[in-house]
Amino acid sequence: MRILIIKQGALGDVIMATTLIAAIQRAHAGATFSLLTTPAFAPLFDSWPTLDVQAFPRRGWLAMAAMLRWMRRTRFDRVYDLQGNDRTGLLCALSGIRERVGNRTRYPYTHHPRERWRGQCHIFERMNDLLAAAGVAPAEPRPLLPCPPAATADVAAFLAQHALTPGRFVLLHAGASPTRQDKCWPGFGELATRLQAQDLCVLWLGAGGDRARNRELAARCGIDATDRFSIPQLAEVARHARFAVTNDSGPMHACAVAGGPVFGLFGPSDWRRNHALGQREHVLACTALVEGYAGQRSGDCLAALTVDQVWQRLAASGVVDD
Repeated sequence: MRILIIKQGALGDVIMATTLIAAIQRAHAGATFSLLTTPAFAPLFDSWPTLDVQAFPRRGWLAMAAMLRWMRRTRFDRVYDLQGNDRTGLLCALSGIRERVGNRTRYPYTHHPRERWRGQCHIFERMNDLLAAAGVAPAEPRPLLPCPPAATADVAAFLAQHALTPGRFVLLHAGASPTRQDKCWPGFGELATRLQAQDLCVLWLGAGGDRARNRELAARCGIDATDRFSIPQLAEVARHARFAVTNDSGPMHACAVAGGPVFGLFGPSDWRRNHALGQREHVLACTALVEGYAGQRSGDCLAALTVDQVWQRLAASGVVDD
């Protein structure tokens, strides 16, 4: 049996999908598995056993044609569309694959949840409903990101170089997607100063667009680790950290792989649908709403979340002293 799994983005969604992929593999013992993703996320699966990863650009008709040719040529028996947008729905419809598992309760999917998707629950819960519709046992709420031995050794060398003792440093991610800067909490600098006063070293995580912000924050205190780690390495670093505090971002989900506390800060995005797996009890959500628009969160409402409130939550969880 040939099984195709489609997951193209975004980063946090791909990380959450790793445990779904593992559940699909367990349900089809003896099958061969392929993952259709994008070049940016293919390296996440470099150490994943028994998974053939095929990466294509996500957009453009030429890319669509190339994906469709590959899908039809490979002659899959079943496809799990974990992306679920119009583009992947069209791919499934034209793929020639007989069994098509997806999120939408209509063609082209032959297996799907009974209830129409309206964002009524966490996306992971919905994906487990999708698996159940295809007879697959639910996935565990813990993402999987194997870290290659060489990358693990590199993390160990970094920690030794900076004298970072396990349990005595904290991971902070103050950035967000360039298009969603409204997700950035403004209190990270003051929080880092308080952490340092308790002899906890701060490691600033991020990549690309986070560089200027992290440079400024690290000048105040802490170590700037912008672009220093791959995503699997972030999970490895998190295994040694006391805890992490992040905006709603990809690094939030990467840190959650380690299983330790990850305090996710939510304002304009809905934490009920997007919090990191296994971290519901560590969510810090702003409840400010746009006046006159019930249910719509203000883009600047994170400014209403004070450092004192965050600190009290950390102290209540036992990760810092009150």
